[in-house]
Amino acid sequence: MPRVIEVHPENPQARLLKQAADILHGGGVAAVPTDSSYALVCHLDDKAAAEKLRRIREVDDKHHLTLLCRDLSELASYARVDNKQYRLLKHATPGPYTFLLEATKEVPRRVSHPSRRTIGLRVPEHKMLQELLDVFGQPLLSTTLIPPGETEPLNDPEEIRERFRGQVEIVLDAGACPMAPTTVVDLTGDEPVLVRLGRGDPAKLGLSA
Repeated sequence: MPRVIEVHPENPQARLLKQAADILHGGGVAAVPTDSSYALVCHLDDKAAAEKLRRIREVDDKHHLTLLCRDLSELASYARVDNKQYRLLKHATPGPYTFLLEATKEVPRRVSHPSRRTIGLRVPEHKMLQELLDVFGQPLLSTTLIPPGETEPLNDPEEIRERFRGQVEIVLDAGACPMAPTTVVDLTGDEPVLVRLGRGDPAKLGLSA
């Protein structure tokens, strides 16, 4: 049975975040709230944890996984970005946007798209998650917590615990999420392309829905 850790959404307790970070560093998978919906997260460099993440969601290697970053200072290690792209990212982060970018060699091949060598990246605007990332000390690999065969993400920590027994180690409970996916924008071409309309307003990026 996953352990549910209740944390304050605005003033999360440092000792609880440390416990969660230790579990993630040890190869665990966690369910965490974000500024869009609950997500599954694990250590980027842990092959077994990343494979477990995909098994839980029942997605293959063509499903884009996303790096949750504290801020854009972590960007250069994982994605190739020109000045134009960086200005757009700076304007839209933190916030409910996921950007598809060309991955660097620092990103393990097993977590990038197999044919395109791309990776999803986002900087969430969620106080608890931001502080967890700070305590963890590096980006987390993530995917939206949508049960296999369903289309909507889960939003109730107790339901997540019941439905994912033996699959996730912890559930961080900081209250309900907005229950809307991120807006996904592909930045790998000459111009930004809106891939999925979600909570983030595309007009902020100069795009139309």
